[in-house]
Amino acid sequence: MNVAELQLRDGLELAGGRARIEVMTQAHAPGMLEALDDVSLWRYLPTPPPVTIELMEEHVAGALKAAAASGTMLPFVVIDRSTGRCCGSTRYLDIQPANDGIEIGWTWYSRRVQRTSINTECKLLLMTHAFERLGCIRMQLKCDWRNEPSKAAIQRIGAKYEGTLRHNMKLYDGHLRDTSHFSILREEWAGVKARLEARLRAG
Repeated sequence: MNVAELQLRDGLELAGGRARIEVMTQAHAPGMLEALDDVSLWRYLPTPPPVTIELMEEHVAGALKAAAASGTMLPFVVIDRSTGRCCGSTRYLDIQPANDGIEIGWTWYSRRVQRTSINTECKLLLMTHAFERLGCIRMQLKCDWRNEPSKAAIQRIGAKYEGTLRHNMKLYDGHLRDTSHFSILREEWAGVKARLEARLRAG
């Protein structure tokens, strides 16, 4: 995997018809707070929902610090191009140059854009960049096993279920999360891409 581009973090931007994906910066904190219009969006994430500007600034600072320290993560914000407003966030995680692997996760979207094309378009943008520009051979996705809509959406695009790790993450409310794992391989990407493009055409 050619991850040199990922080291140029401030320059990476992916744009589609409805969504634009930008590398997260501290300046995005107010827009992210506005986008977090329902704390239940955070239900399956490991940290408490950042419901004040101070907490959101801390959340962004923590993500940027972790990305800089590990070199294996890159956090993004999602911009709704129809309004110019932040509408959510996502990340590349577990970047493995030696194994040509990458994960998409930490994804959440404002209620106002759910059931729109934005999530589908963002998955298409991130996956196309990973498989066709970075040379990824394996894309991983995972979610809380209780999150039936996410599991169904992941499998609907053609990702393969690999199993569930039991009690592998403690959430902020003390719940011991079981995490379901899915993957897409390079030889499966053409089919997944076709499904995503068909969903976008269908609206």
